[in-house]
Amino acid sequence: MAGCLTSLNLAYAQYEKTPWTGAFKTFSGTFKDSSGQIVTAESLKGKKVVMNFWATWCAPCKEELPTLQVFSDLQDPGKTVVLTVNVKEPTNRALRFMQNNQINLPLIPDPQGELAKQFDVKVFPTTLLIAPSGQIQWRIVGEVDWSSQTPQNWLDSLR
Repeated sequence: MAGCLTSLNLAYAQYEKTPWTGAFKTFSGTFKDSSGQIVTAESLKGKKVVMNFWATWCAPCKEELPTLQVFSDLQDPGKTVVLTVNVKEPTNRALRFMQNNQINLPLIPDPQGELAKQFDVKVFPTTLLIAPSGQIQWRIVGEVDWSSQTPQNWLDSLR
């Protein structure tokens, strides 16, 4: 029976968290979200940033996003920003999915996958955790239950 419980526990560990080793260490760039708001690296300085790359065809992404909304709702917006990046899809498809699931997180369309390529994102979902200094510290590949305590601990550890 213990083997069954272990197997069940492993089923929930579907992500891999690794230190950021990308070509550049500091988050940079200017993005326009689906509402026309300009998001700049400078405007995010001093805040912890959770940047989630996803697509509507990705079943784990669709499971993860509602928990990311819960996570975002529990954060102080003056200290933490959660951004979603929809990759290689029409913006209206991503918006329709978000509206149908009561997700009101900022959506950054990436219709050509250029942003995903810049951050070397090849697996969905992938989330980057960015410190208030603008330094990208962690990459999480795979589905996370953002409503659990572990992601809050990750965020709290960003310096």
